[in-house]
Amino acid sequence: MPLIVPGMMSSNGGDDKTSQWMNKLMGKKIGEASNETTFAKTELPKEHRIVKEGDMTTMDHKPERLNIHTGGDGTVQKVTHG
Repeated sequence: MPLIVPGMMSSNGGDDKTSQWMNKLMGKKIGEASNETTFAKTELPKEHRIVKEGDMTTMDHKPERLNIHTGGDGTVQKVTHG
C-alpha cells in the first residue's frame, strides 16, 4: 500500500495545483524572465510569497496562497499552498 501524506497528493493522482506548481518551479530560481534555470516572478499567481531559507513566516493560513520555499542560493526546494 502506498504512503499517502495529506496535502502532498490529491485523490486524482497528485495532479493538483500544488504539484503543478512544484513541477514548474523545483530546482529553478525566481527572477525577471523564464528560461531553463529561472522562472519569471511575473508569471506567479497574485497571491504568493517567497520564503528564503531561515526566514520567519506568519502562521496565518490562506489556502489560495502559493508558498515558494528557497534554499540559501535562491533555488526552489519546496512549494506549498496555505
